[in-house]
Order: sequence, then C-alpha cells, then structure tokens
Amino acid sequence: MNKPLVGAFLAALLLGAGVAPAVAAEPAGSASEVSAEAAPQTKYTAPDAVPAAKAVTFAGTVALSNCSGSVVRIPDAAPTDPALVLSNGHCMESGFPGPGEVVVDQPSSRTFTLLNASGSGVGTLKASKIAYGTMTDTDLSLYELTSTYQQIEDSYGIQALELETAHPTADTAITVASGYWKRTYSCDIDGFVHQLKEGRWTWKDSVRYTPECQTIGGTSGSPVIDDATGKVVAVNNTGNESGQECTDNNPCEVDENGEVTVREGINYAQQTYNMVPCIGAGSKIDLTREGCALPKP
Repeated sequence: MNKPLVGAFLAALLLGAGVAPAVAAEPAGSASEVSAEAAPQTKYTAPDAVPAAKAVTFAGTVALSNCSGSVVRIPDAAPTDPALVLSNGHCMESGFPGPGEVVVDQPSSRTFTLLNASGSGVGTLKASKIAYGTMTDTDLSLYELTSTYQQIEDSYGIQALELETAHPTADTAITVASGYWKRTYSCDIDGFVHQLKEGRWTWKDSVRYTPECQTIGGTSGSPVIDDATGKVVAVNNTGNESGQECTDNNPCEVDENGEVTVREGINYAQQTYNMVPCIGAGSKIDLTREGCALPKP
C-alpha cells in the first residue's frame, strides 16, 4: 500500500476506482518533486566496459484511475493470447481483499491507459475480468484484457513486458516505472524480507529497496524492472511512511525468529517470478498447475 492508506481511499472516491493500500494517488505537486523518481541515473562506462543496459522506458506500462500497472506476459505466451495487466491486489476496483481472500475470474470492465516509451498515452485497454487478485502472502492483481498481445502490438507498436522466471537477487539495479505519474524511480534491491506485516495483511519474501526509491501514492502496482534484462521482477506496493510499527502505511519486517524491524522511509515490492507457474496455456490462470504456489480461494 504505497502511501497513504487513507489518502488512497479518498483518491478512490474522487476518481471512482479501487483504493491502493499505501500507494494510492496523492495530489500532484510537491510530493512528486521531492521524491526520487527522476529518470534513472546515468552511470559512467569505461571505454572497454560492457555496454550499459538499455534504459528502462514507459512502454508497456499503464495508468489506472488511482494506481499504476503494466501489460505483462510469460516467456512462452502466444501472440493470440488475451493480454494480462499486472497491478496490486489493493488496487482492484472491488476494494481491498481481506486476509485469506482470493479473487478469481471476477468480471471487470476496468480500463487502462497504455503508455508508449516517452510516457504518452496512446490508447485505452479494457479488461474482461480480474483473472486473479489477493493481498494474502503477496499483493497482486492480474486483469485479463479484451485485446490480445498481437492486437496491442499491431495497434500501438508496443510489446508486453516479460515476467522474469527466477527469484531476483540482492544488489540488482532496478527501475520502478509508474504509469500513473509517468515517472520512474531508480535504486537497487537491498534485500528480501521474510515477512512484511502491514495492518491486517502479511506478505512473504518481499523485496526491499535501497533508500533511493522513494515511491509515492499512485505508484502502487508499478512494475519493478531489472535494468539489465528489462524483465519484470516485482510489483511495487508499499512503504513505511512515519516510522510506526506494523500499522496501515507503516509495514514492519519480521524475521524467521520473530524479531521486528521498522525502517522508516523504506519502500517495498512483491516478487512476481512465483506467478509464472500459475499461468498456463492461453495465458489463463491455473492454480492447479505444477509449481504454482499462489494462494488459492
């Protein structure tokens, strides 16, 4: 829930959309200026060094009414498969799912603004259903669209972002690309959290950013992209706003021994590699597939 839970609720009422845990949209203005979401930092490359990875762009990201998201695909998705949009469970228009609640195949007519590389909106995509959504163990939603991957590419020249199939590693350079704000945040993966607790919810094996990624309200659901591969490794979802312990907008870290750590100003994401085994033929969610460990209804 990327800042602030109450603000997210108000934003949803004003914008007519689902709330985002700690990352619903905040008013445009000073908050965005002071955040570290400027374009990714440019690193010096020695003459004989390996060429730097191609800069992350907004191509394939989407803007929801109060959150961010991205068009994603598994590596072996077919061009004729219905496309999927990834965001947070707390961004669903049906509201925050409770602990233990899993949404599967819920009809939806939600729309998404598709962005090109420069962050300009180029078209509107429409959902046919929420294929999957939960805030248990993770915080994600997958919308199935009425358009196929090929139709999106033919109409807008934009390809879906590919989901990484392996667990990410610490010290990886990443970019959080917010379709809502049309801004990026660059930092590294600082490490992983055994359990991340926020209010009523608990998330497992969460990604912790280094301090440079000061994500703000509206960045909920943004893809977290590996700068070297361009693949999605996580979905941005929350941060500790004021130093409180395990409250709404103030997640705390709990280690294997039950020790609690509070890191004020640090932000987090939920890994996405574990979704891949749950997506089968036709890019359909199949929670019975071998290797699928996502929570079930």
